[in-house]
Amino acid sequence: MKSIVAAAAAAFMALPALAGEVNIRPDLSFVEIETANGPVTIERIQDTENKIEGDWAKTSRPCPNFCIQPMVPAPGVTPIGELEMLEFLQDPEVIVVDGRVTSNFEDGAIPGAINIPYTQAADRLDELGCEVDFDGFICDDAKEVALYCNGPWCGQSPTAARRMIEAGYPAEKIYYYRAGMTGWRMLGLTVTK
Repeated sequence: MKSIVAAAAAAFMALPALAGEVNIRPDLSFVEIETANGPVTIERIQDTENKIEGDWAKTSRPCPNFCIQPMVPAPGVTPIGELEMLEFLQDPEVIVVDGRVTSNFEDGAIPGAINIPYTQAADRLDELGCEVDFDGFICDDAKEVALYCNGPWCGQSPTAARRMIEAGYPAEKIYYYRAGMTGWRMLGLTVTK
């Protein structure tokens, strides 16, 4: 599992230099991914005066329910950042899953992600490479999955990860993008609706 993250980082280092004022990295201004609706270019907002506004700018939410989540939501799950998420979005073997409720997903998501709300995660493992069995799922051919939700205070994708593992999904195939939509938007990365 750690070799996949290392390979993702190495693949990014091999990308050609591109010019942009607000880049993803000094040598990378955008990433193009294939989605069910066609290609999408992910880049940072070029307006250097851009600010996060509305719900995404809110720093303090009552706990519970909005408590700070751990970096590792369950043993065996690997935390990732934005660069790894971008690499996973380009890899057809990895499924990026938005674990938020559908209304959150419809308000804006990471391009290329599919929506499997955390309340349904344990029941939809067949969409992630598992086979339906009489007693649940057989996950011998489970895909690599990168989960995210609203941000470090959101428990939806951590709950999805734990429910998936309880239903038989291998923890070492799950990656967790803890920064979620808050981090993605804070960096001015492309959001689709």
